[in-house]
Amino acid sequence: MIDELNGRSRQIFREIVESFVETGEPVGSRTLARRLPVTLSPATVRNVMADLEDMGLLFSPHTSAGRLPTETGLRLYVDGLLEVGNLTEDERANIKSQCAGTSSSVEGLLEQATQTLSGLAHCASLVIAPKTESPLKHIEFVHLSPGRALVILVTESGVVENRIMEIPADLPASALVQATNYLSAKLVGNNIADAYDGIMAELENQRAELDVLTAKLVEGGLATWAGGDTGSGGSLIVRGQAHLLEDVNLITDLERIRGLFSALETKEQMLRILSMADRADGVQIFIGADNTLFNVSGCSMVVKSYRNEQQQIIGAVGVIGPTRMNYSRIIPMVDYTADLIGGYIGLGAGR
Repeated sequence: MIDELNGRSRQIFREIVESFVETGEPVGSRTLARRLPVTLSPATVRNVMADLEDMGLLFSPHTSAGRLPTETGLRLYVDGLLEVGNLTEDERANIKSQCAGTSSSVEGLLEQATQTLSGLAHCASLVIAPKTESPLKHIEFVHLSPGRALVILVTESGVVENRIMEIPADLPASALVQATNYLSAKLVGNNIADAYDGIMAELENQRAELDVLTAKLVEGGLATWAGGDTGSGGSLIVRGQAHLLEDVNLITDLERIRGLFSALETKEQMLRILSMADRADGVQIFIGADNTLFNVSGCSMVVKSYRNEQQQIIGAVGVIGPTRMNYSRIIPMVDYTADLIGGYIGLGAGR
């Protein structure tokens, strides 16, 4: 459709979209005539706007109002007219320092990266933590204090994860050693998803030759890693939802945001959306209800997958906000953050 627009139509359409991103308000022909770098009469601008409306790229929210881009129009703008900006050195340094100075665990890294991205983009941000699909190289239970132990897991791809779990306060140190030895024998060289069912069946049938306390420790350790659902993929982290309430002026806007909050609370839905990034390289952009996975009109998502050192896709990071988000600024943020996360995980966060 972009080929159907001549130079004048493209220029006017670009101004309408950029005004919408800047103010969120309809723009009229007189205002547009003043904004344009070339001299055009308001009547000429109106005729072009009418043509753009007939093409489904613009609409009028009220009879006497100016025009706003439709979601189809925004898609056309993003795909064919958008000039993506570059991050400043300060923005790059900010994102990098926030990620580099965080927890030794992958989850801690993703938590901070998501928080930082949300703050810079002024939108909600979300990330899928990587699934533990790589074969395990090492697993160990370490006593921290009465009632608490640390489970350390290292994959052959270099990912290091630490999780704290509750244990009986009187659990002997020998139980931790026995649990470590048992799971090492079962898991090293395999991944948790493949070995999970067999281990749990063995524990249930009391064929593991473990005492009751150690068996419970093993079961609890597996639950800590598998999250009780070995087939659901990675875990979801969402931060910055409050940004979605900024600039809400109309009841319709508030209802839209309520619908968005409901969608964010549905983990399966959000994991499905982010998994779409696995299907292609680069930044993916979903605009409003034209995405069947995310049927919330008035909202957009920018998302990119990240990879480990073997260049395998292991997760995704994204930003979600109103369709009038600043795409030229947010796209490079998501792009850089995803590459940064992949780099840190490839180096083995926490090693």
